Amino acid sequence: MKSAVVVFPASNCDRDAAVALEQITGKKPTMVWHGEAEIPTDVDLIVLPGGFSYGDYLRCGAMAGQSKIMRAVKERSEQGVAVLGICNGFQVLTETHMLPGVLMRNANLKFVCKPVGLTVVETQNVFTRKYEAGQRVVFPVAHGEGNYVADEETLDRLEGEGRVVFKYAPGENPNGSARDIAGILNKRRNVLGLMPHPERVCDPLLGGSDGRAMFEGLVEALS
Repeated sequence: MKSAVVVFPASNCDRDAAVALEQITGKKPTMVWHGEAEIPTDVDLIVLPGGFSYGDYLRCGAMAGQSKIMRAVKERSEQGVAVLGICNGFQVLTETHMLPGVLMRNANLKFVCKPVGLTVVETQNVFTRKYEAGQRVVFPVAHGEGNYVADEETLDRLEGEGRVVFKYAPGENPNGSARDIAGILNKRRNVLGLMPHPERVCDPLLGGSDGRAMFEGLVEALS
């Protein structure tokens, strides 16, 4: 599996994503600067990493969503290439309308940074195929605007179509997200956005390995 990680100004998790991908795939991902116009044609996975693109000086992800590279990301996703947006990357996916809804300020108006329990809701996709439905995992979160908001019709559609992939475990919702939603798929099921950070829990030496199955599943599905 060949991968690419998009690098936005002021992002701080592009390296985390690159380290996890290299550790699991054995190949260094291509690092693609946001000002470039093309994604390598042989890439199987594109990662939009977490961080604070453009310092989050407007809405989180809004400025990154206007980057030249996002046109290529959108085109490649429409061709079936897998796209994984983590934290700020999830925000970018909503700002570009690759995923529905929006990420708002946390309900308590405070930045939250801690491990949280998640429930794997959906496994019929390339991202969570190595997890079991109902499985509890722990991923860290680090965000100030992770409160997922959408109208009731959209929320019903996401749940009815099996596009809610992760929910915060009961009592562990850190941001007030509607229906405890932590991660969703697009209709084609090749684009995943989630607020928690699976790339930060791929090595037990770094505090956990619950995120490793996501990348291992991607390798199996896309190689």
